[in-house]
Amino acid sequence: MSGELIGAWIAVFLTLAIFSYLYKDNAFYKIAEHLFVGISAGYWTSMFFWTQIQPNLFGRLWPSSHYDSESLWYGIYNAMSWINSSVFPAGGIDKGHEMHLIYLIPFALGIMMLLSVFDKLSWFARWGIAYTVGMAAGLRAYGYLNSNVIAQVRNSTLNFSDPDMPVFALIGNSYFNGIVLLIGTIAGLLYFYFSKEQKGAFGKVTRVGIYFLMVSFGASFGFAVMGRISLLIGRFVDLIAYNGTQYHHATSWILVIMVILLGYSAYKNDDPKGNTAE
Repeated sequence: MSGELIGAWIAVFLTLAIFSYLYKDNAFYKIAEHLFVGISAGYWTSMFFWTQIQPNLFGRLWPSSHYDSESLWYGIYNAMSWINSSVFPAGGIDKGHEMHLIYLIPFALGIMMLLSVFDKLSWFARWGIAYTVGMAAGLRAYGYLNSNVIAQVRNSTLNFSDPDMPVFALIGNSYFNGIVLLIGTIAGLLYFYFSKEQKGAFGKVTRVGIYFLMVSFGASFGFAVMGRISLLIGRFVDLIAYNGTQYHHATSWILVIMVILLGYSAYKNDDPKGNTAE
């Protein structure tokens, strides 16, 4: 059997195994679920190691541009290269970086986080976790401030005195779009102002804000559903394609086998009185 044929049968089995959850939680779904989680974890671990740790961490601690076989620092590297030459190639790591020994700090923090698997040394992991959480919070706060606050404020302001700006346009700046954007922004923000009771004229403005929010949430939800539907259509197209003679009708065979096994499992789990066996 060719690799393409084996891959088609595996793809059909995993797709139908996930769809089998529509019937109930079963062994086929658990197999696909565990495979997905395990393979994803292994794939992303390998990906992060070879794209981040090996070039950006080890590549800055032992760059090839500073290689000196007689130095103690690169003597340690040569010992590790003897153990695993793919991670630590001979002559240093050539990723275009200069030597920065300050990267020993994140290297040490990473080792501390790995020590969490040992009960007596698990307290070391708190330092690495605290640094990671604090750094991520600071970077995210700065990123969100620029993208979700400053950029939003900047993009919600239009120069209405521009004589070249059209009155109406489906895409781009126009007087009509600018007014809608201004009203939606102010009304949406006022809806979340809870220091004043939302009634009277203020309540009417906040109700307009609700309409804008519902349109926004509805469009976001619809976009997400469209994306999921496109993925579902792609899986159905593959199932139809893999049911061809060149794949030995993989979809039909696997579907029939799964239905028979699920039916037999349901029959065995039911006692003569119609109750589920423990």
